[in-house]
Amino acid sequence: MVKLDAGTTFKRLRNRYRLVIMNDDTYEEVVTFRLSRRSVYIAMSTVIVLFVGLTAALIVLTPLKYYIPGYGSAKISREYRQLKYLTDSLEKQVTYQTQYIESIKSVISGEIELKRDTTQLKVPVVEESNE
Repeated sequence: MVKLDAGTTFKRLRNRYRLVIMNDDTYEEVVTFRLSRRSVYIAMSTVIVLFVGLTAALIVLTPLKYYIPGYGSAKISREYRQLKYLTDSLEKQVTYQTQYIESIKSVISGEIELKRDTTQLKVPVVEESNE
């Protein structure tokens, strides 16, 4: 296996290449570029950095940031929690009311016999004083 020397690697980065774009019908040179590997690397790196920067700016400076999960204001998350608690308590209340109505229906229809309290209550007699 061939070892790459650091000196040859840097030389290859500086070597000049020619990129020629030609018209296929007339073989006329339309555009000619003189490039090196280093210039291509720098150009591609610049394009990638600009693309990432523009994407970040688009997300930060526009309402698109609210579509990212977990990226919301504290006010919205607080309101969401309050609505969740309210919904949970309303669901519980509806469940209790449904159970109550079902038990009333079963008592009225006679499905459940009620035990009646037939013990007599001894009510103390209060004497009225005539003053």
